[in-house]
Amino acid sequence: MEIKPEDYGLSGNGSKLRINLENGNKINKCNWKTSGVVVLRKWIAGGVCQCSVRLDGKTVLVTGANTGIGKETCRDLAGRGARVVMACRDLIRAERAAEEIRQSTGNGNVVIRHLDLASVYSVSQFAKDFLDSEDRLDILVNNAGVMMCPRWITEDGFETQMAVNHLGHFLLTNLLLPMLKSSAPSRVINVSSIAHQGGRIDFDDLFFSNRPYSALESYRQSKLANVLFTRELARRLKDGNAHQSER
Repeated sequence: MEIKPEDYGLSGNGSKLRINLENGNKINKCNWKTSGVVVLRKWIAGGVCQCSVRLDGKTVLVTGANTGIGKETCRDLAGRGARVVMACRDLIRAERAAEEIRQSTGNGNVVIRHLDLASVYSVSQFAKDFLDSEDRLDILVNNAGVMMCPRWITEDGFETQMAVNHLGHFLLTNLLLPMLKSSAPSRVINVSSIAHQGGRIDFDDLFFSNRPYSALESYRQSKLANVLFTRELARRLKDGNAHQSER
């Protein structure tokens, strides 16, 4: 059984970038390439939040928080006064990033916790410790992910990209859902990718056990799973005050 993005209205041409140059225009090739790269980077990056809302008294959890999108998300939310919990696999790098964020924002309420999304045990233990030690959860940002890696199998027998990008976050979100509901209005944000548009979910062979492994196909499958999970969770929570978003 396969699920395709177009089955859920997720495909289309609106997201494709086209740069057309009129014939006869004399444009310096080097400048055109530079401009094209700048435009492409801005298009991929998306918009920049201009909202000035404060998050004092709110608790935010971000996975994959020590670098890239996760780190900058933590910086922004810490700058708004939130208590930020950085869930990372490498605690040394996490503490380095956390201290940088504390210094740059003046918010000392930035903490780190160990989380390995490739391990069901680690996710379960993390959720238990979080529920035991925190009194609320206002925003959950499921950001961590791996991309285009070889076919590695986790300790639980899952293909790594599907395990880290989707299954780990699926389990984490469901384990933390009671606290998210009790902290309402709250929000869950799943970071996906435009790569989901080429995704196919093969429920008969999720982990490429019976077909040739493709790192790209696996990544696309996991990103499509993110989007479908977001939509289904939003449907189930539509009557409550916990909200689901995809990015």
